Amino acid sequence: MSSTVTVQPPKGVRGIGLITLIAGIVMIIAGLGVWVVVSQTLSDEQITVSDDASMFAGQHVAGPFTAYAQAEVINKHALEASGGQTYAELAQDDPTRDTVMNASFLRASLFTSVVAFGVCALVIGLGILFVLLGSALRRLAGGPRVVDAPGFTSSGDLSHAAHRNDPIEPTRPVEPTRPGPPPERPSTRTAPEAPPAAPGGGAGGGPTEPPPTADGGAPR
Repeated sequence: MSSTVTVQPPKGVRGIGLITLIAGIVMIIAGLGVWVVVSQTLSDEQITVSDDASMFAGQHVAGPFTAYAQAEVINKHALEASGGQTYAELAQDDPTRDTVMNASFLRASLFTSVVAFGVCALVIGLGILFVLLGSALRRLAGGPRVVDAPGFTSSGDLSHAAHRNDPIEPTRPVEPTRPGPPPERPSTRTAPEAPPAAPGGGAGGGPTEPPPTADGGAPR
């Protein structure tokens, strides 16, 4: 017994797949565009990571990692100038207050670029996911339709009627047969034993009477 399952995709799946595919492409293009703009803006500032940075020392700031490294160095220099105090902890008449304030503004700008790079990476990743999802939906919607037609063959394949999609006629129920009379059992009775022979005749050696003659008389 085998059967073929009908695969009928619902209506509108192909259109949804197309819209998802286009949205993914737009998101990838937008993410890449914003990434390039932010990177070019940082590069135009001609910022170089300080030599005393813990990472990327001496490199040109043009990406998220170099921007983060430079922001950490600026914070380190500002705390050294203020004796470990932040802008809110300094007195208003302290001359280092302006230096710490400028350092805070620079750090905030660099961290903003880092966040922009992160958002771009997220949008690009979602765009790739949407492209894959849209392509999968379009493939499922455009697949061949298979008709459900069960068949019964001795080898387990679909029958000729199933390949032609002909309806299978229901089989008629078989009427139960009436039980006949029970078979006769063989008799277990034994034949009656023969009566014993008369004394003096037969096997005992006794005299026996001669058989009568044809005229009814005794033999002479």
